[in-house]
Amino acid sequence: MSLTAGIVGLPNVGKSTLFNAITKKNILMANYPFATIDPNVGVVVVPDDRVDVLKNMYNPERVIPTTYEFTDIAGLVKGASNGEGLGNKFLSHIREVDAVVEVVRCFDDPNIIHVDGSVDPIRDIEVINVELVLSDLEIVTSRINKIGKKAMTTKNKDDVKEIELLEKIKCALESNIPVRKLGLDDEEKKLISSFNLITLKPIIYAMNVEDNDINIGNEYTKKVIGYANKEGSETAIICAKLESELAELDDEEKKMFLDDLGIKESGVETLINKTYDLLGLATFFTVGKDEVRAWTFKKGMKAPECAGIIHSDFEKGFIKAEVMSYSDLVTAGNELKVRELGKARIEGKEYIMQDGDICHFRFNV
Repeated sequence: MSLTAGIVGLPNVGKSTLFNAITKKNILMANYPFATIDPNVGVVVVPDDRVDVLKNMYNPERVIPTTYEFTDIAGLVKGASNGEGLGNKFLSHIREVDAVVEVVRCFDDPNIIHVDGSVDPIRDIEVINVELVLSDLEIVTSRINKIGKKAMTTKNKDDVKEIELLEKIKCALESNIPVRKLGLDDEEKKLISSFNLITLKPIIYAMNVEDNDINIGNEYTKKVIGYANKEGSETAIICAKLESELAELDDEEKKMFLDDLGIKESGVETLINKTYDLLGLATFFTVGKDEVRAWTFKKGMKAPECAGIIHSDFEKGFIKAEVMSYSDLVTAGNELKVRELGKARIEGKEYIMQDGDICHFRFNV
């Protein structure tokens, strides 16, 4: 599945440092705006202890964890919706992602320039969010102007339905309310899907702090968490500088480092897992002596669709799925015991896949 989270933020908030830590890729970083001009795309591995457990159970020839894409997008400045800075490029790139990770500066450092001269995370959030709202408002208004008169004249049912929805969205955007807060149903989302509205995308605020604030945060993070809670958005505390150092360590060194800091999971791991969930993703597994593999699927997908993620022929010729849950396998200790306990299941075409399902698909093409 090709789903992407986009990392956005004002210049010099730690976006590129964080992206570098997440993807372990070296990209241009500099203490000035627009160091990252073109979007950089990296594939991230989703941390999942279940993969290691299954690896030890089956001792396969290869292990393939699940992944998704992160895109680092050029820094935005006030006026982006009117083309200021790299506004147009920024906005076109962010329309292409499925979820937004907004990096917010929550640290003081006189050596790192802030584009507005001072640190104020709520102001920074609102600068970006207003630009996103204005960009969506321009698209919605343009569409209304294009088909509004025609819809009212012809009374075409589909056009009227679209105009009514767009007017509702326009009213919200003019009140600085993002589309994601309107509670649109699946039919409404499908109706406006071609517009790729940015404020419809789910968002998580990544609060970039100094390393001594990584455990409990600071006054800045408290403000951001309060803001996010009112908006119904997710947050994660990260220290991009620390994560950049952790990215250079092997797993054992990393664990020792985190233990010394009293941290169970790095900020990047927390962010990756929260973003994975934000994208509405879950994981099923295929196992055997040749391979243990984690597969990403969208929550709500049925068994044939998930079979199609492995190969299109699996979906076309789907017969049934042999399924056992990860928890049942771990509790039982092996597949044979799972079957003896009656926990192995045969599921058909209407079965909705669950996170942690271990599957063998039967098909005939």
